[in-house]
Amino acid sequence: MRRSLLVLALLLLAACSEKTDQTYTVDQLTADEGLLARILAECRNNPGELRETANCKNAEAADGKLRLEKMRKALGG
Repeated sequence: MRRSLLVLALLLLAACSEKTDQTYTVDQLTADEGLLARILAECRNNPGELRETANCKNAEAADGKLRLEKMRKALGG
C-alpha cells in the first residue's frame, strides 16, 4: 500500500513538472518558416541568455540557408 502511494505521488509530480523545450534541427526549421521566425525573434530579443542554445544556433543556420536559397532563385540558379 505504501509503495503504491509512493509511485502515485511520483507520477503526479512527474506530470506537473515543466516540460523541456524541444530542440529543432536546421532542416526542421527551414521546412517551417513560421517556427523559424518565432525562434529567431525569441533569440534576438534575449541574446544574453539564448544566443548559445542549440535552437538559436540552428535557427541562425536555417535563416542563412534560406537566404542563400532565395538569392540563388532570384539569380536564376
